[in-house]
Amino acid sequence: MDLQLRGKRAIVTGASRGIGRAIARSLAAEGVDVALAARSPGPLEEAAADIAASTGARTVAVPTDTGDDESVKALVARTVDELGGVDILVNNASNQEIGKGFPRLADTTDDAVWGDLNVKVFGYLRAARAVSPLLVDQGWGRIINVSGLGARQSLSIARTIRNVSVAALTKNLADELGQHGVNVTVVHPGATRTEKTAAGLAAQVGATGRSIEEVERLHAHNGINRLVEASEVADVVVFLASPRSVAINGDAVAVGGGRLGDVHY
Repeated sequence: MDLQLRGKRAIVTGASRGIGRAIARSLAAEGVDVALAARSPGPLEEAAADIAASTGARTVAVPTDTGDDESVKALVARTVDELGGVDILVNNASNQEIGKGFPRLADTTDDAVWGDLNVKVFGYLRAARAVSPLLVDQGWGRIINVSGLGARQSLSIARTIRNVSVAALTKNLADELGQHGVNVTVVHPGATRTEKTAAGLAAQVGATGRSIEEVERLHAHNGINRLVEASEVADVVVFLASPRSVAINGDAVAVGGGRLGDVHY
């Protein structure tokens, strides 16, 4: 299937590693020119250079703090200047250090919740607000928000609030922008193999004495009985970023391999 993406231009936030980097690479492999955004300049430059070398796509690395509105506006302005415009926005940046783990109520601090909301929820809002006038003016665009299956679980107050909020933001944007040719969707990754996940699983093997296969199955807790690869999440996002996805708007797509025991309709 031709995804009709060649020549499109995308912004991917949180793109220096993990799922964001996999998404940027998969878009570039389809002929999309990509602006990669993240807070750390060094890893970001390396990611952009690696993707450009392996795919032949144009890439630009733009150090960005999505927790700051002026930084987000500068990201969009530089993308337009260097790539000639924007067709696709993938919101993926999140604050992984604040709210780490699964604290109970007494240990859920204001800083943990506000830190998550500022970078992920308000950061997504800032990016959509900056990009959407361009998409509306040209009559076509895609916004894909990367949330998480924490929206459907109660393990962490901060994570649940931020991920449910992203889903609510997505639906509001979709209802407003869909009539202008701009589709907005949200994907919910579950247990996904990334650089960070691999290190955590190795630590669990050492602590429990279980095999890596057993630890991965327990961590995945899904119908495919293994971790989802970051590239497999990216495959779904790339489809949603394409003209082929026009029938999907405002909805959530789970990309966690089918969590066991959950029913959603």
